[in-house]
Amino acid sequence: MGYRLSKIYTRKGDKGMTRLGEGTEVPKDSPRVKAYGDIDELNSLLGFLLSYELPDKIEEALKGIQHDLFDMGGALSIPGHAIVKAVRVEHLESVLDELNRELDPLEEFILPGGKQAAALCHLARTVCRRAERDLVTLSRSEEIADHSLSYLNRLSDLLFVMARSINKSAGLTDVLWNRSR
Repeated sequence: MGYRLSKIYTRKGDKGMTRLGEGTEVPKDSPRVKAYGDIDELNSLLGFLLSYELPDKIEEALKGIQHDLFDMGGALSIPGHAIVKAVRVEHLESVLDELNRELDPLEEFILPGGKQAAALCHLARTVCRRAERDLVTLSRSEEIADHSLSYLNRLSDLLFVMARSINKSAGLTDVLWNRSR
């Protein structure tokens, strides 16, 4: 097994610097650190979401997604390293399609909300979109893993569908955006 932290603090970050997985020292606000920080935040938010009672299908999917995000964050901490494979993007699509088949087609935008777990899914979706944007920014100056952007793009769609599915399983309907308000 790889290197494990035996000491949590090192004091090396006190001046705004950190080390990437392969040892390079970079500013804590570098695009790479920002990108894997967003993914860490998303993973933490999914952990919070998992503290709620969820439909089995969604709970199982989120647990796998947490492992994928941990892999992705780890890979981002080592420039040129890739872990997330196309099969994981395909898995997200499969879960998304399965959940979406059970929902009414959307004819209007919906507002985030409903059950607390559904609202957290919407919040996770927005954090996922930020992570995706920051990964795009990073990709303009550095190489990123092939499937990372696709994964985050699909995940944000899945989180949207999960929110709708959670509300439906609770007997709640989507709150449609009222454009004439």
